[in-house]
Amino acid sequence: MKRYTEDQLKDCSKEELIDIVLDVQNRALVYEGKLVLNQANQFGAKSEKMKELVPEAQIGLVFNEAEAVYSEETPEPTAEEALTPEPNRQKKEKGKRERDLSKLPHRIVPHEIPEEELREQLGEGWVRLPDQIYKKVERTVKVEVVEHHIAVYTDKAHKRIVRAPHPAELLNNSIVTPSLAADVLNMKYADAMPLNRISEEFKREGLNVGRNELSSWVMRLAERYLSLLYDRLREEMLKQRVLQADETYVRVTEDREGGRLGKSVMWVFRSGEYEKEHPVILFNYQRTRESAHPETFLKGWSGILESDAYSGYKKLDRENEGITSAFCWAHARRPYADDLKVMRSRPKEFPEEAIKGSLAYEAEKQIAAIYAMDGREKRETPDVRLKYRRENVKPLVDAYFDWCRAHRGEAPAGSKVDEGIRYSLNQESYLRVFLEDGEVPIDNLASERAIKPFAVGRRNWLVIDTKYGAEDSAIVYSIVETAKANGLNPREYLKTLLEEIPKHMDDKDTSFLAPLLPWAEAIRKFCPASRR
Repeated sequence: MKRYTEDQLKDCSKEELIDIVLDVQNRALVYEGKLVLNQANQFGAKSEKMKELVPEAQIGLVFNEAEAVYSEETPEPTAEEALTPEPNRQKKEKGKRERDLSKLPHRIVPHEIPEEELREQLGEGWVRLPDQIYKKVERTVKVEVVEHHIAVYTDKAHKRIVRAPHPAELLNNSIVTPSLAADVLNMKYADAMPLNRISEEFKREGLNVGRNELSSWVMRLAERYLSLLYDRLREEMLKQRVLQADETYVRVTEDREGGRLGKSVMWVFRSGEYEKEHPVILFNYQRTRESAHPETFLKGWSGILESDAYSGYKKLDRENEGITSAFCWAHARRPYADDLKVMRSRPKEFPEEAIKGSLAYEAEKQIAAIYAMDGREKRETPDVRLKYRRENVKPLVDAYFDWCRAHRGEAPAGSKVDEGIRYSLNQESYLRVFLEDGEVPIDNLASERAIKPFAVGRRNWLVIDTKYGAEDSAIVYSIVETAKANGLNPREYLKTLLEEIPKHMDDKDTSFLAPLLPWAEAIRKFCPASRR
């Protein structure tokens, strides 16, 4: 911003002074808006829901050459609709509790009266009627020592010794078992509990295991056993033609910059949101955010990669003939949503009528219409979805970009609306990719959801000590999140893996991993996420 001296201001004309004051006001509003937004992001709700999105039946778009108008007419409810209870007041479904309980293991506890007492109370010839039955639920946490007694035999001459078959140790001279290890890994990576809290929990149950010992278990189990499945899952993921990617920062003590903790990066790569047969979610730790890292991870792969607008993904698109970048419409919407959030935080200055007349409101309405229209065919096959998008969604997208071009330059420079318009126009070709392929989701929120458990865990443990710890965490997070994506119970899946993989450490190939993949029929029977 240009600085004026007092003499320079005295020499300015009235029109020039007005321009200077307006420029200062616009800049002040931009900085004030950023402050409000930072506070809202820190303390407010993080939901991505579009509050302005109305039911599909109410979508009404009229196209001109340069804009789309979103109909706000809402039909009056019928008497039947008006008398329907609100969703949060729904009556309990009859028989639901009984169906839920029927899926759980049952232990029958008989309560009977000895025959002598029955004869005293009822006399001879008493008859037993159907039992009165009631059900309660118990949950027990039990830690027990499993003492293995291995029979040892020898011949008469004591020259040969034979031992009975027994399970191999997970870790030499360690008390850890597959079930105990699965508990630790599940508590840390699925439930976001730091190791010191897990240690305290175990101590309350009578098991004294310190944080350092737990950490050793996690790293050694991940490196020795789970890394084999991680590599196989990567092979499976690279067979798919639509992937999604995101990344977040993590502080690693060992990776310092000039004595200060630097920002290392945890990347996440996952199957496209519409991949339901073999979904895979993989984490990958790297020291920096350089584009070389995703390029190395995806080496040999070709297809469509959906992400945010980070320049590294664009570089992948430019330098790899087989890779096409698709960008996320949720990122295109966020600047407008942020601007609306700021305005609604100052209702005296921005009444609802003024908000509804703003550029941010117009933009979000149009993007909401795009989402609503695209969502109608979300459950269809890719071919049906593609045809529908070309016929029904593409006109809305065309209208939105026409609107952006028509209003470019109207919002104050540096404002959220200006940022949103410039972002959309700069990334237009990437934002349109989903219109040409029915397997590409409209946004990258699936990746953001996949990386969220890591972000939640990061708030609890704050810092990872070594890069090896970060790499091992990436392995376990990958298996836990992939298990959940395939409808498995992560704890039971980890237990099964740690029971089966050690049996094959002398195998010359990794074919034994095929029946352990999370979509394998046997695995789905033994490790369901629920018993329903």
